[in-house]
Amino acid sequence: MPNGPKRILGVLDDLFFTVKINEAAKRAALPIKFVKSEADVFAHASDPETRPDLIIIDVNCNGIDPLKLITSLKASDATKGISLIGYLSHVQGELKQAAQEAGCDMVMARSAFSQNLPQILKRYAN
Repeated sequence: MPNGPKRILGVLDDLFFTVKINEAAKRAALPIKFVKSEADVFAHASDPETRPDLIIIDVNCNGIDPLKLITSLKASDATKGISLIGYLSHVQGELKQAAQEAGCDMVMARSAFSQNLPQILKRYAN
């Protein structure tokens, strides 16, 4: 992987969280790109020029199958080393377990993700 700037890819369709993550990424001086399709995720994640260090996934994102996406990212040699953080509603225990079993490195409740976002991004900025 190139030693250029660290990058983040966001896979979500919630405008509130898009703004929140974008602002936190700016404060952490991390470039972030938001996408809404599995094809776009793989296009960025498998290209050495745009490969992110972290992919943030809304496990409730409409228009994609997040569990299939997580499984595919962890199964591909080109993308399996990318850290994946998913977030979802705190009442979705079964979905959280399914995302972890699919290979998501960290799955958090929306509230915990939102509260800890600056620290999470700070960890990836260094």
